[in-house]
Amino acid sequence: MVIDNNFFMNLALQEAWKYQGLTYPNPAVGCTVVGKNQEILAVNAHKKAGAPHAEVMALQEAYFKLTNDSSILNLVQSSEIHSFLLDNHKNCFADVSLYTTLEPCSHIGKTPSCATLISKLGIKKVFVGSKDCNEEAACGNEKLLACGIAVEEDILNKECSELLRPFGMWNEENFIFFKWAQRINGTTDDGIISSQSSRKHVHAMRDVCDLLVIGGNTVRIDRPTLDARLVDGKAPDILILSREKEFDTSIALFQVKNRKVFIEDNFSLLRNYKNIMIEGSSKMFELSSGFVEYYLCYLAPKLGGHHGISDMSAEFTVLNLQKEEQDIIMWMKREK
Repeated sequence: MVIDNNFFMNLALQEAWKYQGLTYPNPAVGCTVVGKNQEILAVNAHKKAGAPHAEVMALQEAYFKLTNDSSILNLVQSSEIHSFLLDNHKNCFADVSLYTTLEPCSHIGKTPSCATLISKLGIKKVFVGSKDCNEEAACGNEKLLACGIAVEEDILNKECSELLRPFGMWNEENFIFFKWAQRINGTTDDGIISSQSSRKHVHAMRDVCDLLVIGGNTVRIDRPTLDARLVDGKAPDILILSREKEFDTSIALFQVKNRKVFIEDNFSLLRNYKNIMIEGSSKMFELSSGFVEYYLCYLAPKLGGHHGISDMSAEFTVLNLQKEEQDIIMWMKREK
């Protein structure tokens, strides 16, 4: 039987990209678990810092598929799932292979070590996309090999490294991405554009962002709140990029508790933050183009509006494309 390792790793990649921008300060990671007859037992991802890692989520799902024991599905905490699997697996993973976009973690942090769990479940082979760039969590592959588990590295390494890149960026300095929503005719103005589901996705990213950057004209015209109320999350600090310092402080964004609002005519404040989202249209796109590498676009199946991101040229590589309700969500990297 021919085994398509790229196919199974790509499933893990697609699932992980759904949570890019949501897992800070952890990396986005995906995992696929495959049975002895090449049947897909689970595809899952790490969803939020402090939540179970991708491998644990996938193994929880796979255990249920293999045993029909639904009691494991009631467990939420990573430590609970680890303990349950270790106590109840009865060697059901003996003929299972695991594909993970990132080397399984070797350390005990907010969650137990994935490498230790995998090594004790008797999984026969692990396929890894990219090595962990975090020294504290690295060397999971070595731990697996020492336990007699076959490990194959660099499966879709380029694609897995692109997924991991934001994590490396905020560990080294900061991660800055530009987000916008547009209709299919390219317009970005005149009211709400994206679906409720897409807006909830944006709010979830605001919840884990340190700083949100927006233009002064947008603040004056739209009078936004720029919080994370749709997910009951925290509101990020705000940098309003504007030459004019005077604003109507009754605008909703100034009324949010426990946030700082800065009004500056430059981006120097960005050096003080780690995970930064820039929201805007043409002018902000142009002003930030010298240092932004990753872009996130919400494309809505609508016509209307009058203005959009125009009068400039740029080429992008699409890193991932997902459908959210009616909208298309694209993570892209700008070509130099």
